Amino acid sequence: MKRVVILISGRGSNMEAIVKACQAEGWPAEVAAVISNRPEAGGLAFAASHGIATAVVDHKAFASREDFDAELARVIDGFSPDLVVLAGFMRILTPGFTARYARRMLNIHPSLLPAFTGLHTHERALAMGCKLAGATVHFVTAELDHGAIVMQAAVPVLPGDDATTLAARVLTAEHRIYPQSVRWFVEGALVWDGEVVRHRDDAAQHLVLS
Repeated sequence: MKRVVILISGRGSNMEAIVKACQAEGWPAEVAAVISNRPEAGGLAFAASHGIATAVVDHKAFASREDFDAELARVIDGFSPDLVVLAGFMRILTPGFTARYARRMLNIHPSLLPAFTGLHTHERALAMGCKLAGATVHFVTAELDHGAIVMQAAVPVLPGDDATTLAARVLTAEHRIYPQSVRWFVEGALVWDGEVVRHRDDAAQHLVLS
């Protein structure tokens, strides 16, 4: 059984999707803990209600990013994870932290990377007149919103969309591809080809939603 630790900062809807899929689909894994940098994060209550250990490492209590990351790593390692999953975890991680979990830490970003790294992805996509938007699951590296892509989902940008409506459509896609990507990892289905990640059985690593 693989052990998964999920990091959140808010309500953790992607965390919820992963927990539910893991339990419903019988993955060879368990979500060992949910950790937040914000004590008020709504997702902590969901995790606790599902019998999952929770912890808080409040970033405001640390003088530097390095000190915070060191304590966060100590708490994470206490749960002996095979995989660390960032699910709306709103902290930029130091190179030392990302190196510690190299090739065993996933993130999801609400754009079709490498387009629109960083914040305000939906506003930027609309401003550029994009006809498709989407989300990307990728391994985490020291460079923000980079790293090998595991899976992507594309959704249409519709007439009259604003950032809120587009974000909601993308989030629906996120809830499909993030659990799938985590499942592939815990099942050992992801293989590295240099710096590219492929599915061992050539399963489609993309999803297009209407």
